[in-house]
Amino acid sequence: MKLTRSAVEHLKTLVRDHPEDPIVRVQVKDVDDQRLAFSITLEHQVQSDDKARTIDGLTVAIPSASAIRLDGITMDYQEPDGFKFHHSDHQDDLRLDFINLI
Repeated sequence: MKLTRSAVEHLKTLVRDHPEDPIVRVQVKDVDDQRLAFSITLEHQVQSDDKARTIDGLTVAIPSASAIRLDGITMDYQEPDGFKFHHSDHQDDLRLDFINLI
């Protein structure tokens, strides 16, 4: 998974507003056979099965079950739409400052 600089900066703002939960957890789950649900939560600590990385003081944790599924995905943040997840096949038009997470 990759993060854009914009996503990192917005996540850092969220963590500053909620210092009791400094870990950003990103995961993906099946909604049904055709849809996925991406989630971003703030948590107190990294879990034992997480793949975690710290970028510019921001710790992002991805559960092992989601790590493979997030390969090739980029998380971006843009106002007013908020967080968006893009698959690498659809990034040709994006001019993003990427940060490799996993």
